[in-house]
Amino acid sequence: MAVAPMRTVLLIDDESDVRNVLGELLRHYGWQVFHAEDGDEGVRLAKTHLPDVVLCDLLMPRGNGLQVCRALRQIEALRRTKIAIISGRDFDSDRHQALEAGADDYLVKPVDPARLKSLMSAWAPPGQSSERAFSRPEPAGSTALRLRFWGVRGSIPTPGPTTVEYGGNTSCLEVRVGSQIIILDAGTGLRLLGRQLLAEFGEAPLDLTLLLTHTHWDHIQGLPFFLPLYKRQHQLRILGYEGARNGLASVLSSQMESPFFPVPLASAPGNIRIEELRELNFNLGSVRVQGCFAYHPGLCVGYRLSTASGSIAFFPDNELRHEGEGRTDMAATEVEFARKENQKLVEFLCGTDVLVMDTQYDLQEYQQHIGWGHGCVDEVVALALRAGVKQLFLFHHDPDHDDAKITQMTNHARELVAAKNGSLKVEAAREGATIDVPSSLQETEPQPGGRLPT
Repeated sequence: MAVAPMRTVLLIDDESDVRNVLGELLRHYGWQVFHAEDGDEGVRLAKTHLPDVVLCDLLMPRGNGLQVCRALRQIEALRRTKIAIISGRDFDSDRHQALEAGADDYLVKPVDPARLKSLMSAWAPPGQSSERAFSRPEPAGSTALRLRFWGVRGSIPTPGPTTVEYGGNTSCLEVRVGSQIIILDAGTGLRLLGRQLLAEFGEAPLDLTLLLTHTHWDHIQGLPFFLPLYKRQHQLRILGYEGARNGLASVLSSQMESPFFPVPLASAPGNIRIEELRELNFNLGSVRVQGCFAYHPGLCVGYRLSTASGSIAFFPDNELRHEGEGRTDMAATEVEFARKENQKLVEFLCGTDVLVMDTQYDLQEYQQHIGWGHGCVDEVVALALRAGVKQLFLFHHDPDHDDAKITQMTNHARELVAAKNGSLKVEAAREGATIDVPSSLQETEPQPGGRLPT
């Protein structure tokens, strides 16, 4: 059982004595406390830490409490944050203005500890006041690394009799590291994952992290159908890069706006936190996450997740740079640049236990799709061999490729490895397949019939 992340509060007050007294009380009540001594710093820290609660003084330099409150209410990622204005003035007009500015409550100094404790208990995020948030029951200290495919197709879902073996849902992977659950992309496979999680954990609160590689439709279209969104006890933290001029939150919300979807994202009862990433390297609990920009239209990244048990790299949409073989239209500088870019990727992937990478085209198809931002199986196999990858999963299966075609491409990839006397294991990603890392990197069988529960 995993303990939910500590609930957080941002305390904004220009008086250090007030910050110290309230901070000590809040820590005693079980909160992690961040401090700011003026309004501008408070807004900046709120954007950085995305606290569950903000306690803000009314009269401060560089942004009074009303200005801070209005500024925070303009930030999509803070729309569920509770805000209380604190003041030494007990005027009805001040209280009314605070509520109009977007505050949820108004406290008068000196703050009554019992009143503060009651308020903070009521505002504690669901699942954190008296319950623990579940990811998966595991022995204490477990770092077992497991990967499961829920969606493996690119561009558009392709259900039907010719895609039964490998699956027709779009991009979605589940990674479990001990008690932690990380989801990679939110294609249509996310719907099945959501149903499975609720069946597995019942009413226990879930604490989930969703990492998005980019916001093309086949990587986010499952989000509106993810059942944990509609249960108040669940926490979903969505991380990704901006990818659009209006920001990540706007992109994810827009596909659920009328007339496209009946339930707006902002109305979903689940506790959803959307955060735009600024750094390529960061930690998610015990997992070290590294990002690398992919060669694909728009802002797109691949991730490498490293743990004590092993590593997984995920590049669902990526085209390797063409290094000029057989081409006369590339200048020497272009060739050198392409080689350097590919070498960066080799170094990023060096020694990865499991690589899941875009191999949408065979060599003949790729000649007609150079520059589209998708991979060629021959080139990806060569890359994996250079990087010393232990196991490669062909991914982002073309919507026009049936099961027979994918099997043919897999066999061809294995022949390429054999021709180089390589030890690289090659499989095609298949819905329902579960891989334990390292555990000799043996793929476990999916549920009967090779399909996921529906």
